[in-house]
Amino acid sequence: MLELEHGFRVVDSYARLAPGRRDEPHDRTITPDRLEREMHQAGITRSVVFPPAEPETSYVAANNGVARRSVDRPFVAFARINGSRRPGATATSRLHNVVSCRGREEYHTTPGDVEKYAYDDRFHGFVLDPLTDGLPDEEVLETLDDVGLPLIVRGGADAPPAALAETVFGRSFPVVVAHFGGHPLSRSQMHEMVDLLDEFDDCYVETSFVRYRDVLERALLEHPDRVLFGSGAPACHPNVAVMEILTLDVSEDKLWRAFSKNACRVIEALSPDAQLRIRH
Repeated sequence: MLELEHGFRVVDSYARLAPGRRDEPHDRTITPDRLEREMHQAGITRSVVFPPAEPETSYVAANNGVARRSVDRPFVAFARINGSRRPGATATSRLHNVVSCRGREEYHTTPGDVEKYAYDDRFHGFVLDPLTDGLPDEEVLETLDDVGLPLIVRGGADAPPAALAETVFGRSFPVVVAHFGGHPLSRSQMHEMVDLLDEFDDCYVETSFVRYRDVLERALLEHPDRVLFGSGAPACHPNVAVMEILTLDVSEDKLWRAFSKNACRVIEALSPDAQLRIRH
């Protein structure tokens, strides 16, 4: 695809990077070089990256693989975490959470894991997919509170905004809700998530796979400081994701906020100053 020409500094808050294991299916992989090239084509200067979600597995090796592949590239590694609790308010979910609250499987993220990631300068935050990863127990959430790094949470039908509000919102760390909390393409849940921004101060939404112009424009008009651009790469080409934001009917100032200012405030490693420190 042709390189986009625009005058914005764009940073990406949501991109997947395979950790480089030999058993990774070919159709799920994209090399770091190719991802970097596609980001450059879209005018994206820096990107948050993390491994794909996988059920019932430890993410230690995958996280380390992503961190290793981010070295000397414009990538900001986030550590994927998981937990023993299930999202949702169904009777099955409640029963599972009561039974599982007294212990974790070996592959579940522990408070010690969170502390190791937080104090390892290769990682700058955490990412969670409630459908695949589950939700952390209270002990892990308290450790996330202590370290204070941002958490990106995939929101959707399996983890609606109301369920996220009960578990991860309102804590001392910033929460970035991916896909406006409505994956896949649930306009009503996206609007519900925008409504919740009035209630929770340190909560943000991320734009990948949000195909509804009215939802994007509403969020930028009502909460211009809470919207972060995300490409959704490699599932979506960064060029396409950037163009969807560029064509919105909002002011240039709001585009600047979505493309870089908001994300740099929430994720320090995306800021220009952080880039200079890393280079030196």
